[in-house]
Amino acid sequence: MKNFFFLLLLMLLFSCKNQPKHEKINDLFQSDIQVLIQDVSRLELLVKSDSISTQVQKQFLKAHESYKKVEMISEYYFPVVSKAINGPALDEFEEDEGKTVPPEGFQVIEELLFPRYDYRSKGELLKEIGILSANLKRLDKVSQTNELTDSHVFDAMRLEVFRIITLGITGFDSPIAQNSIPEAVSSLESIEKYYQIYVDNSDDSTSKSVLKTIEEGKEYLKKNSKFNEFDRAVFIRKFLNPLSKGLYKTQMDLKIPLIKETRGLKTTAQTLFDKNAFDAEAFSAFPDYETTPEKIELGKLLFNDPILSGNNSRSCASCHHADKAFTDGLEKAVSLDGQSLVKRNTPTLSNIAFQCVFFSDSRVTYLEDQAVAVITNENEMHGSLKKSVLALKKEASYVTKFKKAFPKTAIDEFAIKNALASYIRSLSNYDSKFDEYMQGNETLDLDEIAGFNLFAGKAKCASCHFIPLTNGTVPPSFVKSESEVLGVPDATKKLDADLGKFELTKAEINRNSFKTPTLRNVALTAPYMHNGVFKTLEEVIDFYNDGGGNGLGFNLPNQTLPEDKLNLTDLEKKQLIAFMKTLTDKKFYK
Repeated sequence: MKNFFFLLLLMLLFSCKNQPKHEKINDLFQSDIQVLIQDVSRLELLVKSDSISTQVQKQFLKAHESYKKVEMISEYYFPVVSKAINGPALDEFEEDEGKTVPPEGFQVIEELLFPRYDYRSKGELLKEIGILSANLKRLDKVSQTNELTDSHVFDAMRLEVFRIITLGITGFDSPIAQNSIPEAVSSLESIEKYYQIYVDNSDDSTSKSVLKTIEEGKEYLKKNSKFNEFDRAVFIRKFLNPLSKGLYKTQMDLKIPLIKETRGLKTTAQTLFDKNAFDAEAFSAFPDYETTPEKIELGKLLFNDPILSGNNSRSCASCHHADKAFTDGLEKAVSLDGQSLVKRNTPTLSNIAFQCVFFSDSRVTYLEDQAVAVITNENEMHGSLKKSVLALKKEASYVTKFKKAFPKTAIDEFAIKNALASYIRSLSNYDSKFDEYMQGNETLDLDEIAGFNLFAGKAKCASCHFIPLTNGTVPPSFVKSESEVLGVPDATKKLDADLGKFELTKAEINRNSFKTPTLRNVALTAPYMHNGVFKTLEEVIDFYNDGGGNGLGFNLPNQTLPEDKLNLTDLEKKQLIAFMKTLTDKKFYK
């Protein structure tokens, strides 16, 4: 009998030793889910027993840090469930179903507990904890049948590093408690735990370097845990960029294939700030839209040619001036009639390819459709693609260039809009001082660094203008572009009458909602906002510093911008602007 049990033990040890690494990780993931479920259960018990508020808050923070240990796999494999667990505390309008869905999860509970817990909200709090518990059980259930692969695990680890940069240390999912820095420790611990399974007992220099970077990164976070004082520039350059590079190198050394998938953030990106980390083609989604040098050349000609307008008097370049980062410097452009004004401020076309919707009201999904909308708008160009096709066919030089760009087809409407869109996509190549700094090839002065840390910290800019694109395309998946309700005033200092996205959806939460634009080249694109109401960056910062429209007394129940004052000093405002000027592409330097 003893021999039998000894043999059984040997078999178990042998099978465990030979268990595939991704299966070991799945076991750890499921174990961490159980810890998270228990932490939320303890939170519920504390609330039910009317424990002191500090104890309840402490347990909430503990539970949320436990979530950070499952976030890497949960967000990767179960994004819908993860959103229910840890999504923003904002209503969301589902356009397909035409209904508004209330938020749920940790961030809703955080608003009930911080900055102080009001015991009168106990019933609502218990209800939200109950919903969270149900979603955690749902996560536990779907994870039981989930099958991981080594390629996906390494992909998820690098994406978690990028998530720490973009959503973690910026305070995106801890907006009130501001516990983001301690939570980043938990995120690094999860990467460390999974990574060690692949390099266990390895004497490889890369694996040693990765583990050392993680350890030193955790120590840096623990020693510098205050949200507003945290040096994100140092942390990203010294720890997170080297970490994602090390994870990539380890994957290559282990001969684990990269994920073959077309994504906005390329699966080959070693850091979030690589020169060619983003793929403009991924945002077009159609193979026949692919950008080529021939299409770009043709698109540039069309962009500057009034032949596309109804009366041959205006081209795209008439309102999008290259020296102003493809804006026009006006509050609103003059309409084609030469008298009235168009509805909104002319947006930049520089670096706009990396987003999922276009126009201030998000009314189109692809650049091709944006081009058509402008050409056919009676106030802008009042043209017709059908008539343009006939006109272009009469021009011998265009016939030759279209044949070169589109060898399989004659001049048609698709070719016109695709060529224009291809040219605009070619304008999205980041080469600013900030990019060079993050790549380790440039230095920033003290004010510029302080400005970046404010941008990604105290000033909360990066919680809407996500790093590194600085637009509203949500990282690290980059498959959705957000709109925000800011409460922008008009020239008379009243709420601007433009209803924005509401005009399309008729959903109350979209009333006065506008797409979050890129801040790339923002120093060149004044005046600002959809109506051009602010002439300088100083005015824009003052508006945000005061809490947006509600800070001005507009009483907007659906404002998504926090209405609390930022309390920025005059020096901090100057530092913010100093940083934003580093977002100017070098091609625009004079």
